[in-house]
Amino acid sequence: MRLLLDGHRDGSQLVGGRGREAPLTAVPAPTRDQVVAASETVTLVLGEDSPLPESAADVEDLVRLLRGHVAQLGARTAPGIPALQRAQQLCSGSIPEGFMPSRVYLVRLAEATQELMAYVGRRGPGPINGQDRRRWLRPSINVLRGAVFALALACLVFAASVPRT
Repeated sequence: MRLLLDGHRDGSQLVGGRGREAPLTAVPAPTRDQVVAASETVTLVLGEDSPLPESAADVEDLVRLLRGHVAQLGARTAPGIPALQRAQQLCSGSIPEGFMPSRVYLVRLAEATQELMAYVGRRGPGPINGQDRRRWLRPSINVLRGAVFALALACLVFAASVPRT
């Protein structure tokens, strides 16, 4: 199984017809949710239907992706979280030599990334400042419209029920 995970492309695209070449990655890519991207990579490693990587290059590619996800998710958490510390500790080590030790390391790193994803998923997007503040849910526009309508109707009923003098 050879995964094509690196961002290099062999082709190039002519820009403006003047003969200048620009790489295909010149167009900004749409941003993805970091938890979703990490989940896809973890599924590549831990999924029931996903086979073990065949070569050392496949393991290195998956480890590189998982380390990137840990770095991105770590920026969204408070320092000192046990899941973050475990993932960073695994990321700081080198990939063991040998077929089975490298695959075991890959699975452990994927499990640590999965724990970190669960923590970030529970806490919501953005950095956490260490204090557990109560977060208010932001109502949808239809809820706001309904509340304004109910308030206007209540005012109308009240105004109609007041006797004229």
